[in-house]
Amino acid sequence: MNAQAKPLWFLAGLIGLLSLGSGCRSAYYAAYEKLGVYKRDLLKKNVVAARDEQKEASVQFKDAMTRLKELYGFSGGNLEKTYNNLQSEYDDCAAQAEVVRKRIQEVESVAADLFSEWEKEIQQISTPSLQSSSRRQLQATRERYRSLAEALKDAERSMTPVLTQLHDHVLYLKHNLNAQAIASLKGEALSIQTDISKLISQMNAAIAKADEFVKTLQSE
Repeated sequence: MNAQAKPLWFLAGLIGLLSLGSGCRSAYYAAYEKLGVYKRDLLKKNVVAARDEQKEASVQFKDAMTRLKELYGFSGGNLEKTYNNLQSEYDDCAAQAEVVRKRIQEVESVAADLFSEWEKEIQQISTPSLQSSSRRQLQATRERYRSLAEALKDAERSMTPVLTQLHDHVLYLKHNLNAQAIASLKGEALSIQTDISKLISQMNAAIAKADEFVKTLQSE
């Protein structure tokens, strides 16, 4: 195995450990610490990844809204192709939503482990002034994280009803692929577009919170 391949396999193994129980998570963190990477670094890494995946999800849902508009504005041509485009966009949205959910879970796990470790280490500081300073820093970081977590979860929760509506329309149109069926759903399509626009706004808020949180970690 060459010198470059070995670290890649090593890191892949660490990522696998993280998905297992607390004992394996401890082994995961210990292995990373040997590389000079600590929970704080891993939290930042996962928040950046969550931000980027929110951006990708936002693009996917925008594309789905575009396909909806194309379908409900259909005035002739290849109706099946237009429908297939919508089906493809729905599939992409559903897949990206699952990526976002898993990443948020990872952010939550690493944050909980970081804050738990921080609390324990504060108790080991014998100098009162330093202990108080570290506790204030922990409280401030925890508050900023709480704000970020709420924004991420708000966006995540909003994805579910939008995906449900998109799926309903995709299935209905699959069974009734004709101009009359499309016309009958135009009113509901406006509702989905409104919900998608709201979802994208929530994603943008989560992205902004992630950027803000990462900047504070870098400055501390």
